[in-house]
Amino acid sequence: MTKISVIISTYNAEDWLEKVLWGYSCQTFKDFEIVIADDGSRPATKELIDGFKSLGTLDINHVWQEDDGFQKSRILNKSIVACKSDYIVMSDGDCIPRADFLQIHHQYKEKGYFLSGGYFMLPMDISKKINKEDIISSNCFNVNWLKNNGLKSSFKNNKLAAQGFISKLLNALTPTNASWNGHNASGWKTDIVKVNGFDERMQYGGQDRELGERLFNLGIKSKQIRYSAVCLHLDHKRGYKTPESIAKNQAIRKHTRDSKIPWTPFGIVKD
Repeated sequence: MTKISVIISTYNAEDWLEKVLWGYSCQTFKDFEIVIADDGSRPATKELIDGFKSLGTLDINHVWQEDDGFQKSRILNKSIVACKSDYIVMSDGDCIPRADFLQIHHQYKEKGYFLSGGYFMLPMDISKKINKEDIISSNCFNVNWLKNNGLKSSFKNNKLAAQGFISKLLNALTPTNASWNGHNASGWKTDIVKVNGFDERMQYGGQDRELGERLFNLGIKSKQIRYSAVCLHLDHKRGYKTPESIAKNQAIRKHTRDSKIPWTPFGIVKD
């Protein structure tokens, strides 16, 4: 059996998805499949994916649904079911993984836990500049290379610079909660299925965190790997973010936390 299934969500963003797939083609850990959770993209996305499939370097399963507005939770649930591995890494089609990204998730995975990673946000100008060669050479993960291309100095640059003991120390010291983050998290398929996957009532804003909160309700703990499992987050607009969807999702999350119930009746299985 394949050791890791990687779910990558996407919607009409071929330029970014191409960079992300080059990132996965460079992974030091090789025993994985990619399940692309496609929330109704145009044919150009399928053409890009078919092009990568023809190269023969990546095992890709393209899971697509009709465009019905922002229905990421629904396509993620379909993709969870499609995963062939018993361990799932979730990320987005705008997050380029460093070459050791999957190796770190594989190394830290443990029964009874999920892993919580972070991302390194890039501005739009650098997001556009990064090309295939920059990814294959890993130059785009080098702080000096990024600074030469306009990146400003910041403590957050430690996400890229930290290695070994320092990255483990920063994982332990960070005040950021080890939550389920849709751009960089992983867990056991059996645990995700036990809580019935994502709540499909939820549109943009926190549906990933709500899944993690139900995993906590199930008794699963989390481990922080935000300074170890590194991905570059490419910039983009968020036209689907509305005050209504945020408010609705916050109410669902509050109910999840208050009720302590791990199961959603609006998930993979419809009650």
